[in-house]
Amino acid sequence: MTQSVFIALVLLPAIEVITRIFGTTGVVASPVLVQHLTLWIGFLGAVVAARRNKLLALTTEPLFVVNPTINWSKFIAKIATIFLVLTLAVGSWELIKVEMAYPVNIAPYLPRWVAQLVMPIGLFLIAVHLVKNGYKKWQNRGFLLVGVILLSQLDHFDYLRESTVFMWLSILIIILTLYKGAPIFVGMGGLAILFFWQDYTPLSAISAETYRIVVSPTLSTIPLFTLAGYILAESKASERLVRLFRALFGWIPGGTPIVLVLLCGFFTALTGGSGVTILALGGLLFPLLMKEGYSKHFSLGLITVAGSLGLLFPPSLPLIIYGVTAAVSVKAILLAGIIPGFLRLAMVGGWAVWQGEAQHVKRHQFNLSKIKESIIETKWEAMIPFLILFGIFGGFTTLVETAAMTVVYVLVIEVFVYKDLKSKDLRRIILDCATLIGGVLIILGVAMGLTSYLVDAQIPFKLLAWVQTFISSKFVFLLMLNIFLLVVGCMMDIFSAIIIVVPLITPLGAYFGIDPVHLAIIFIANLELGFLTPPVGINLFLSAYRFDENMPTIYKSTLPFFMVMLLSVLAITYIPILSTWAVN
Repeated sequence: MTQSVFIALVLLPAIEVITRIFGTTGVVASPVLVQHLTLWIGFLGAVVAARRNKLLALTTEPLFVVNPTINWSKFIAKIATIFLVLTLAVGSWELIKVEMAYPVNIAPYLPRWVAQLVMPIGLFLIAVHLVKNGYKKWQNRGFLLVGVILLSQLDHFDYLRESTVFMWLSILIIILTLYKGAPIFVGMGGLAILFFWQDYTPLSAISAETYRIVVSPTLSTIPLFTLAGYILAESKASERLVRLFRALFGWIPGGTPIVLVLLCGFFTALTGGSGVTILALGGLLFPLLMKEGYSKHFSLGLITVAGSLGLLFPPSLPLIIYGVTAAVSVKAILLAGIIPGFLRLAMVGGWAVWQGEAQHVKRHQFNLSKIKESIIETKWEAMIPFLILFGIFGGFTTLVETAAMTVVYVLVIEVFVYKDLKSKDLRRIILDCATLIGGVLIILGVAMGLTSYLVDAQIPFKLLAWVQTFISSKFVFLLMLNIFLLVVGCMMDIFSAIIIVVPLITPLGAYFGIDPVHLAIIFIANLELGFLTPPVGINLFLSAYRFDENMPTIYKSTLPFFMVMLLSVLAITYIPILSTWAVN
């Protein structure tokens, strides 16, 4: 079913573009259908991720691995996780009942509640897979279910809603589940459940916010651009692009690292995840650097940092999500990220050039015939960034239509032109992509529920009042913002951080007269740096996992690059014209 939904998600916008060219009408209610197909992709993908035990977590080892015996701390964390997932499912069902009582059609003969059914069903199936993955023995699985049933009885004790002690104890248990490897969405959803429950607010409010954010008109670009990136990563496109970039830049000092920076930036911009780039391309690029004569520490550090360098370039998924969350023009943000993105590439590339000289790495000879040969070989793939930019800024297609046509284009050139992929490969690629997308979209959804509570509790306004009292200088505020976002980047994944933190800092930025587009670029640039910040930056863990290295080695390898990235963050923060030139 997941493959069929993904195919429909690609075809509907593509059909709209084709029918527009020929001056005919497309599918009725196509944009609304695409938005709801994104909801289905999100929850079906999350089910696939749960089955594969690949829901996004803050640890490298997930909580729900099959254990032969019961470890009590993990056992408690597993019970809490399953209980919270089932509670979210119940809240979703409550929303469905309201929708059924007051039906609204999203297309002819298609009520909205039918499309929303995937939410409770998906969450219930996630819980089923978590139970199955938790223990091998049915007896232990039974203990898990008994624990969940006992935990559900707490709802009958109304005095717990008023207990501060119970609230803090619950928060500690949720933190424990995350520490033990529970999915991130469970932590976000657990906090939202706790706060809404204590506030006597129906839990369907969380599901309503989940639905609202996931069916946003622009959010469909996330699965589409990610699928295009996955198809490219699974083909031999990376090898061809390496040959092209080496022919173009390999003759200068530090040429191969520059090749790596450009290649990783390209793939990260498309897939939207630095982790995907490190895990998918690390095996190709690390031996390449070592063979060129670069030190192990330099090679590890460069690959780790390069994984996040594309998040400021179109069609960066974090930038799109930021625009949706902050109600800022997505096109303006994508355009604003180009110069800061190239600045960051130039600074990291400059460090690589200096290291190439310092480590006496042998250069490649400039060869014009190889350049011509490589350009001819990769001409179809080299056009992809230009096609995306034309689609986004040309005005002929919407952002979602551009993403869909990108998938169609990539599919055609990799399957029929280069013939790197077979039809049977596409099923696996779609499922791999759905696994990541499901993990991301379900985080966005439940985090939006938590954000809704924070807004209802007037947390942004209280924070604004505090800042107005103690901070009067714009530059001091920007410095404090840099520090705060650095910590956020360490402790949270970028998607949760956008949904939860952006509503908090947006009124602060407006108070100090910071352009909303500039604030968006500051935010993403800081979180990119947070990925590399010891001791818990997510890219550090992914790199250690991918290359089987201990954490001290990774820390030492990334420290020089961290300093270079820090300088770029300061430049992006304090030179607003880098981001606002297009707006102005």
